[in-house]
Amino acid sequence: MKVVIVGGGVGGLACAQHLTRRDAAVSVTLVDQRLRHDFAPSFLWQIIGSRTPAQVSRPLSSLGRAGVRLVEAEVTRIDPEVATLSTTGGEIAFDELVLAPGASLAPETIPGLDGAAHGFYTREDAERLRETLAGFRGGRVLVVVAAMPFKCPAAPYEAAFLVDDLLRRRGISARVDVVTAEPQPLPVAGAAIGAQVAAMLERRAIGFSPGRALQSVDADLSEAQFEDGSEPYDLLIAIPPHRAPAFIADSPLGGPQGWIPVDAPTLRAREGVHAIGDVTTITLANSKPLPKAGVFAHGQAEVVADNLAAMAAGRTASARFDGHGACFLETGGGRAGYASGDFYAEPDPTVRMRSPARRWHWGKVIFERRWLARLR
Repeated sequence: MKVVIVGGGVGGLACAQHLTRRDAAVSVTLVDQRLRHDFAPSFLWQIIGSRTPAQVSRPLSSLGRAGVRLVEAEVTRIDPEVATLSTTGGEIAFDELVLAPGASLAPETIPGLDGAAHGFYTREDAERLRETLAGFRGGRVLVVVAAMPFKCPAAPYEAAFLVDDLLRRRGISARVDVVTAEPQPLPVAGAAIGAQVAAMLERRAIGFSPGRALQSVDADLSEAQFEDGSEPYDLLIAIPPHRAPAFIADSPLGGPQGWIPVDAPTLRAREGVHAIGDVTTITLANSKPLPKAGVFAHGQAEVVADNLAAMAAGRTASARFDGHGACFLETGGGRAGYASGDFYAEPDPTVRMRSPARRWHWGKVIFERRWLARLR
């Protein structure tokens, strides 16, 4: 069986590694436009100088040593009917396709945003923000969630907490405010979790203004424009709109908003095609989408790998993704909160948030070390 995986992020990496450990009869090809794995949860530490770019990245070459064929190319087209991918390096045929390309950032869709705001959703953006924060002399830091959905629901709040903590420790006179298109923090996790996070922000005197989608940015005036008015800033940190990659949105696989609808337990999009992680859309029992988070991509990847290995061996594909997930919420000062639960529960996800503590911060550190050790 020829399995082709698109994307070397959390989902693609986990799927490739899991497959190589399950069945030597499966040939695995991984395609990515850059054969480097960046561990996105560490970008938040990078912006405050706790990590360097080299510390949060690993080459994917170890997968090659494990028997995975690595192709450095950009996917330009999918033809599921004839089971081929078109790439900048040529066509690739497959028996089974696993799509894990993640979500694309689209700051250009909001007038003035591109170039005016800092971000932290790529290693390069996180490093530029670190450099800016190192020279920041005070004023208002505005953290804006421009639109929904976006990757890692906790990330904007972690950024606000960590930047606030950094500036306090440096003795910089500054105020951090969060303005978001969301109705509350972490809305899919439920009202109680949202209230907990909002209370944490209030205790730190971090402003919080929900339900406000970003309309435009005026860099000359240093103002972010919303439907109900403008917000001045001295430093703008924005989570831009997210979009499905163009080759997905333009394919027969893309749904109404470009994301790939999949079967929730098996991640199957159609015959011969699975999709995992941020590129998917899964509607929960409460009609809200499953959050786009690495923990789900990881779990989904292992389910898909188990099922493909079973199919290759002539066994029944019986693995199922159960919707359980967890995430850390860094708050600065060596502390973090921890949320976990069952997102497939009915009628609503059942999620619990543990209060910030040092053990949860160290839990995230250990998780980071173990994950990056996968690519030694």
